[in-house]
Amino acid sequence: MAAGRSTAVNGSTPPPNGRTLALLPRTSLPPRAWPGGGAGLTSPAAPPPAPSNFTCACARLAWTPRGKVTAAARACAYPGGGAPTAAPQRPLSAAPEGRFPPGDLCSCADFPMKYILVTGGVISGIGKGIIASSIGTILKSCGLRVTAIKIDPYINIDAGTFSPYEHGEVFVLNDGGEVDLDLGNYERFLDINLYKDNNITTGKIYQHVINKERHGDYLGKTVQVVPHITDAVQEWVMNQAKVPVDDDRKEPQICVIELGGTIGDIEGMPFVEAFRQFQFKAKRENFCNIHVSLVPQPNATGEQKTKPTQNSVRALRGLGLSPDLIVCRSAKPIEMAVKEKISMFCHVEPEQVIFIHDVSSTYRVPILLEEQGIIKYFKQRLNLPIDDQPSDLLMKWRKMADRYERLLKVCSIALVGKYTKLSDCYASVFKALEHSALAINHKLDLMYIDSTELERSTEVENSVKYHQAWHKLCKADGILVPGGFGIRGTEGKLQAISWARTKKKPFLGVCLGMQLAVVEFARNCLNWKDANSVEFDPDTTNPVVIDMPEHNPGDMGGTMRLGKRRTVFKTQNSILRKLYGDEMFVEERHRHRYEVNPELTHSFEEKGLKFVGHDTEGNRMEIIELENHPYFVGVQFHPEFSSRPMKPSPPYLGLLLAATGTLNAYLQRGCKLSPSNSDSYSDLSDDSSPEKEFPNSETR
Repeated sequence: MAAGRSTAVNGSTPPPNGRTLALLPRTSLPPRAWPGGGAGLTSPAAPPPAPSNFTCACARLAWTPRGKVTAAARACAYPGGGAPTAAPQRPLSAAPEGRFPPGDLCSCADFPMKYILVTGGVISGIGKGIIASSIGTILKSCGLRVTAIKIDPYINIDAGTFSPYEHGEVFVLNDGGEVDLDLGNYERFLDINLYKDNNITTGKIYQHVINKERHGDYLGKTVQVVPHITDAVQEWVMNQAKVPVDDDRKEPQICVIELGGTIGDIEGMPFVEAFRQFQFKAKRENFCNIHVSLVPQPNATGEQKTKPTQNSVRALRGLGLSPDLIVCRSAKPIEMAVKEKISMFCHVEPEQVIFIHDVSSTYRVPILLEEQGIIKYFKQRLNLPIDDQPSDLLMKWRKMADRYERLLKVCSIALVGKYTKLSDCYASVFKALEHSALAINHKLDLMYIDSTELERSTEVENSVKYHQAWHKLCKADGILVPGGFGIRGTEGKLQAISWARTKKKPFLGVCLGMQLAVVEFARNCLNWKDANSVEFDPDTTNPVVIDMPEHNPGDMGGTMRLGKRRTVFKTQNSILRKLYGDEMFVEERHRHRYEVNPELTHSFEEKGLKFVGHDTEGNRMEIIELENHPYFVGVQFHPEFSSRPMKPSPPYLGLLLAATGTLNAYLQRGCKLSPSNSDSYSDLSDDSSPEKEFPNSETR
């Protein structure tokens, strides 16, 4: 029985779309056909009564009185995969009438990919990344598998050579891709692991097309922006959308695409044209455009202005794309009259205008979207086989947002770096600290300290800044020195590390922070006064940090030790090993050109600075811990890139626990939160994947 033909099963009435809606009793389905299914019964039991309006996601199954497996059923691939051969365990009759169990969504071979394009207007940095991540989170909470793609119109091949002040931090993926920080938002919100090809740039597209032209793939034709560049964009999106990003390695069903910049930017025109064409290739029921715009409120009048949004939507329509949803960003909640005005002048229904005002936490954004009926809209607009209500995953987000706003206890951390003027430079570090603080029911007070202001030269030039910086450092509960490049500010970081070591303040050094901790220890404990990194002093007589020639061939871009690497623990007597659950090894993401000199490690260990973790060959030092100190830890990798809201990074969690004086108690309980914390945090500690909820991861 082929899909698309109007066929009745046992006299049932064909549905309006002409397909057979066939739903089999659970007792006749195979062990792998439904998630969580087992060997089941050898003989089918009597089928439960069919709900009157119970429909299958693929519209190919119908209730049959004898529970026979039809040809349509064999053609339907349930999430578990495999051909129907035996009975599953879980009864289907428990499903509410008219509602398909979220974990049992069919994934038929002909179920088309759904694409959601997120564009922005008026200004950049308006929050498209958070909006796109929140939409993906909502759809994932409905039982769908979601992936994400970020398009950056700049000509750079990737973000690896950017200054953090250009576009914020460089986020590193498992495969070593150096990408835009928005991919970090996608990974944290959706709990997925993306790839470098999930970040498309103009440079990548043009390089791809030029390579094909040099190879002769265009058969002598003139290579132009249209159709060759636009076709390359579409092909890239369609191919990358199919790549699994969840742990279950199943093909995604939804692809959220964020187009960087604003509508009207000249560098973004080829991408807008590509999606103008793509909306017809994908078909209307599989393509949706969300436009994020700004509703400013001038202080002079206090009136919320809609004209910028009207002009932005007009420009978008002039380029061939019509927004299905208009998400309006504002400082304060928007009035209903403003919503009606935008609806009227932008030619959309009022329910297609969504308001997102500034909130205390980004965890609140998916909740605001869901409260304005976005699930119901997507269900109708994209013909999604989902229920109108989200699953427990979004309920966990709601509880997490509520808890975040109710926190009373405060833990202060001093972040000592040199890119402190823009918080996005340390976006993942901030999020990792925030995740850990939330886990122990504390509000994070992150104090950014410019490391140059801790140096003696600043005391001479500007004593006020110098004393203010040291005042913040001294009052902090813990100290963090993140990664970075270049010699500027390193002496100030060394001063902060020395303070943490001598005053027994909890300390975490990440990448360069770990290397500088080794330099500080060599100078002040081993009395090697000229100890340094060859990055800063190539002629030092005590090179405690050396370069890695195989990762530095000359070019700057993509030549470092990048991506997920394994770190093996040398000893069981390690705080960090206990925090990682007493694992023999961990796998974290790296981004560095320099390493601790392995020939000098014995001198450090004799004085109490232990190298408790190394790479698989035992040559590269990955983790340091100082004896007789509450928490003095350094890691060569970047654990912040793998931190998730409901699964905080162990090194950062250890720093927060030590800063609040609860680390020893936490370790004595076997790395379990105290009853007061665990009761409220238990809802966050489970795996956030919907497949688990319903059977069916400036830097160095």
